[in-house]
Amino acid sequence: MTNQKSAIQAQRLSKRIGDRRVLREIDLEIAEGECVALTGSNGTGKTTLLRCLSAIARPTSGKVYWFGRPAAADPAQRRLIGMVSHESRLYAHLTLRENLVFAARLFSVADPGERAEQLLKQIGLVSLADRQVGQISRGMGQRLALARALIHDPPILLLDEPFSGLDRSSRDWLARLLHERREQGRTLCFSTHDEQQTGQIADRTLTLSGGFLTGHPVVADQSMEENRHRHAA
Repeated sequence: MTNQKSAIQAQRLSKRIGDRRVLREIDLEIAEGECVALTGSNGTGKTTLLRCLSAIARPTSGKVYWFGRPAAADPAQRRLIGMVSHESRLYAHLTLRENLVFAARLFSVADPGERAEQLLKQIGLVSLADRQVGQISRGMGQRLALARALIHDPPILLLDEPFSGLDRSSRDWLARLLHERREQGRTLCFSTHDEQQTGQIADRTLTLSGGFLTGHPVVADQSMEENRHRHAA
């Protein structure tokens, strides 16, 4: 990582929620173009960490940087991040197309309609484009939430349990899409419980436990090809 530009950096990041200290002085660096998986049991703070890294949540102490600058220092910096969270941020009363067009306009995408159509094709939901979000399945909603996060083609993509609740074909589709983004030089960080998907996509695996972040003793620092070979064996 030392020869690569840092895309995300956290310094002594801590987060307290009520009386509970969820994150404890975490130091983290993710290089540009790297894919990192976050693992850990439920309630260990994976969602909280991703929310802090995306600047959706403010840490109790510590700093987050995107490409060497303080996170969300100005509105234009928000274009650096795409976030897929448990809260889909989709509008149930709008159609799939309307949700994407609205998001494109928020990020001042040059041609919102064209960009929306492009992503609807990419996620395989063109035939449902005029259906309201409240009328589609959870898996389809996951796809649409991902498209919304990609609408402005951000260099950093953060995903909270993106494989959760998806069937096998949808998980494979998502793994391919994330792999493509990684091959395009985008930076990815996602939380997951799925070890197989982790090995297929991630360069490193980090584990949250007791508020502390540690490298996985097997997968950490291995290349993507080495991880794939290990899981194929």
